[in-house]
Amino acid sequence: MIDDRNIACASPDARALMAHYDALAATSGETLMARVQAALRLAGHDPARLSCDTVAGIDQLHLGGRAASRSLARLGEVQPGTRLLDVGCGTGGASRLLASEFGCEVTGVDITAAFIELARWLSEATGLAEQTRFLCADAADTPLSAASVEAVWCQHALMNMPDPARVMEEWRRLLRPGGRLLLHEVVAGDNPALLVLPVPWARTAATSHLRRRDQLEAELAKAGFMPVVVRDVTESALAWRKKHSRRESDAVSPAAPLPGPALIFGDDFALMGRNLRDNLAAGKVRILEGVWRTG
Repeated sequence: MIDDRNIACASPDARALMAHYDALAATSGETLMARVQAALRLAGHDPARLSCDTVAGIDQLHLGGRAASRSLARLGEVQPGTRLLDVGCGTGGASRLLASEFGCEVTGVDITAAFIELARWLSEATGLAEQTRFLCADAADTPLSAASVEAVWCQHALMNMPDPARVMEEWRRLLRPGGRLLLHEVVAGDNPALLVLPVPWARTAATSHLRRRDQLEAELAKAGFMPVVVRDVTESALAWRKKHSRRESDAVSPAAPLPGPALIFGDDFALMGRNLRDNLAAGKVRILEGVWRTG
């Protein structure tokens, strides 16, 4: 059996990402899973029996939430039975959505061990363990067989990856001939000013690897991915982020709210959200949604 926690911790990049995404484990003394289970109990839910609606706040760690995932799945014409790899799966929300709503068989991969532990438990608790599995691994070096998936899904993950060429080479290895890449990604905007930090994917520049749209498209073309449809969805992403920033800043909240991103990012999350909103509004970052196909 693969010791996936050792795979995830092998490189300095992996350690830097884990320090960002699992920072509260060091300061609170509790694992992410323990914090989420405690929050669910406090909100009146049985952690062993959950719905996807109940856990949406903790498992949709990307702009647009579930609506953005559904939009990408429709754009990519995802069909029941599709064997799909979810790269940078986080806590597994998109994987479960693709399994429950689109009938896919999904393998999720993430380099953060705490996310994979939580993803596995949430799939068990929501009754989706048979349609989803999760591996803690580097996206550029997965323990999966060649030509084993029909689609690769990547939502807000490339901006944490310092070597996209290696990652895209791995995608080509894993995809069957004619396979599809479904991508929803943060890219650098036309405004060259420095990002206001922290943002959800980075507290410092060390874990932020944004590329311009033209750079990303050139890298994909070099790796053998041909565009089917690519569109800029920045305005809708900004509207979504503005709405959620207002909600996060609201002083009146339920006594025991359902788990949300603050359980991962801590008290910094509201600031991260506002900074992301401001970076979007200033043209420092943009959001792409697209589908590519292999030759």
